Amino acid sequence: MLEVTSDEKLRKDSNVRPHVLLSVATSIDGHIDDLGSDRLLLSNSADFDRVDSVRADSDAILIGAGTLRADNPRLLVNSPSRRADRVARGLHEYPLKVTVTGTGLLSATAKFWHHGGEKLVYTTDRGSPGLRNELGDLAEVHSLGPTIDFPAMLDDLGRRGVTRLMVEGGGTIHTELLAQGLADELHMVVAPLLVGQADAPRFLHSAHFPGGPRARLTLAETRRIDDVTLMRFLPKERSDA
Repeated sequence: MLEVTSDEKLRKDSNVRPHVLLSVATSIDGHIDDLGSDRLLLSNSADFDRVDSVRADSDAILIGAGTLRADNPRLLVNSPSRRADRVARGLHEYPLKVTVTGTGLLSATAKFWHHGGEKLVYTTDRGSPGLRNELGDLAEVHSLGPTIDFPAMLDDLGRRGVTRLMVEGGGTIHTELLAQGLADELHMVVAPLLVGQADAPRFLHSAHFPGGPRARLTLAETRRIDDVTLMRFLPKERSDA
């Protein structure tokens, strides 16, 4: 495990849940991928750089097990200058990388484990024994009990000093955090594409969201980034408009 800096030790004194920022890119019709064998690129180079900046400003980045298996991401801050700035601020070069799995069925060969800094896996009592055996010292494995308890997960991240958590999917994770009222901010990028495939993965699954279908979220910002549009919502705030 990496040595904790004095700056981080001060941050660990707080037991406040982190600010939860959801980040997603979708097609106009709400899909995050199509049914092809290759990953559908919804964003563009300018927006990828924006995402890299958000990653650099985060204490931890989280993806679900499905996204880890499907995309096999490294989940890094790519800019050397942003990594250097993190180090200059007394932080690790890379944010903590976090994933969530109920079954514990993750492979140690995934790129996620072999790039960047520290890794943390949240799982269940059922999934933890096999996962610890599979991963060894590649990551810390933490059981949340018989089921995935997202409030307990955020409490644990707060105890670890995480004040800003970036969540990059997938649909199950985004749906749970929004449905349970745990998301503070949503960065939604809409690409000028129409997938048109009913079985293609979607940004959100069916759920009962706080306030029901008539509750309007606060739109805090809209911005054009080349050929995509960024919309920033505040899920915990309601608009009277």
